[in-house]
Amino acid sequence: MPTPRNPTRQRLIQAALELFTANGITDTTTKQIAELADVNEVTLFRHFGNKHGLLLAAIEEAAVFTQLGQTLVQRANQADYIDQALKEYAIACLEALEQVPEMVRSVVGEAGQYPTENREALGRGLTQANRYVAEYFDQVIHRRQMQPNLSAESLASLLNGMLLGYAVIEFTSEFHELWQSRDDFLTNLVTLFLQGAIQPTNSESSGVRDLPADIVHLILQRAKKQGIQDYAIAYVLFGAGLSAQEITELTRSDCHSKQIQLPTRQVPLNQWILGKRYGSYTKNPLTQWLKTRKDLLPALFLNAENQPATEADLLQYWNHWVEGVSNQPTIEQAYQTWCVDLLTRGITIADLKILTQQPEAKLQPFVDRAREKLALEQVIRLDQSPRLSAK
Repeated sequence: MPTPRNPTRQRLIQAALELFTANGITDTTTKQIAELADVNEVTLFRHFGNKHGLLLAAIEEAAVFTQLGQTLVQRANQADYIDQALKEYAIACLEALEQVPEMVRSVVGEAGQYPTENREALGRGLTQANRYVAEYFDQVIHRRQMQPNLSAESLASLLNGMLLGYAVIEFTSEFHELWQSRDDFLTNLVTLFLQGAIQPTNSESSGVRDLPADIVHLILQRAKKQGIQDYAIAYVLFGAGLSAQEITELTRSDCHSKQIQLPTRQVPLNQWILGKRYGSYTKNPLTQWLKTRKDLLPALFLNAENQPATEADLLQYWNHWVEGVSNQPTIEQAYQTWCVDLLTRGITIADLKILTQQPEAKLQPFVDRAREKLALEQVIRLDQSPRLSAK
């Protein structure tokens, strides 16, 4: 049963969250919390017993993983792909944890100091939050007749454990070389689950689901109707093949007339996307967006609060553009479509390797898909050509 709302209790929890987030749990005292909440220390002890009891209440009422898990369960009956749902959940989890790095460090570092009853309660809270993700796995497994190697509960535990482990490593050391970027970690995490633990159908495990031209042009058209920034984001997705994370990291100075400069590579910004031209090098959706900018903020794209757009913001934009589209295209399919399109237009796998900085083994499925499309187009052309008269 949820704890009844109490103004004093809520002030204490809010004060604790603010101080735990800013200073960590160790350096935050009950006196500081009480002062910020404008109550005396005895009131804090009466409500929570001690600082660790207050910490537990703060975690439970913040309910980050519970709320995210509930959202994931709601998505189980939608028509999107499992890889997209998993990645969206993972991104949301990590972005939530990134809001409270000091609190995460303190929870992990001080867990051994908690009284037994608080550790037991914390364990129950984590287990309950985990059940929502397990419920999602269970629904997807049964609906799609998958053959998992582990139980739904074990899959959920592994997923949340890996996400928390990633956050702890990122918050405690910036010098590791365990992964190139967060997007690299998430891609490998989803691949591990889909190919190693869940065993999806062949169409899902192949990994390449490029979009047909009519769907791509529809998405770009819908983005244009939403505004010049939406149009520019969609243009970069399909014209440069960047991931959502790469786009959020772009600055205005990274954009040039014919290419986009990333930290480790340069990517051309295509004028032609699946047979249709979207402007020129000097006048296209991206240059038009930059011309409207009157601010001095360095970020290339901004959210409604005039802050740098996050991956969650981009996913929200994308979901709006593809609302009602059959099979609910995912944002990752923009990159896949870009790769296949370049290959069908004649680029070699060696050159694509340079552009993407991906090994040939990861690009080979795109090559196979491009060959398949070209073969189908060739057969259609042959079928439409006049037959030679029999002599």
